[in-house]
Amino acid sequence: RQDDQEAVVSTQSTGKHTQHKVTQYKAGKRNKKALGERRYRMKQMGFGGQTKPVFRKNAKTTKKQVLRMECQTCHKKKQVTLKRCKHFELGGQKKRKGQMIQF
Repeated sequence: RQDDQEAVVSTQSTGKHTQHKVTQYKAGKRNKKALGERRYRMKQMGFGGQTKPVFRKNAKTTKKQVLRMECQTCHKKKQVTLKRCKHFELGGQKKRKGQMIQF
């Protein structure tokens, strides 16, 4: 699936269609000072091995793609979830029917 890097979308705050910058969402770095992370580290300390279950039964082969859209006028950000796809490219060349493959 291919999408453009800019889109014209309605903004809730202004109520108008404005230009948005589109990027692919990426999960941020985990914070070591978060309460859950501290609690987990304390529980893991000492003897007794792994204390929490480690999920190993992954059934899905794909992930849902999330687009992060930033309004160019008011700089508000919103996220739009796309369907599942194996290959995702943002702003790539679009495939055309009946075109020759060039190397």
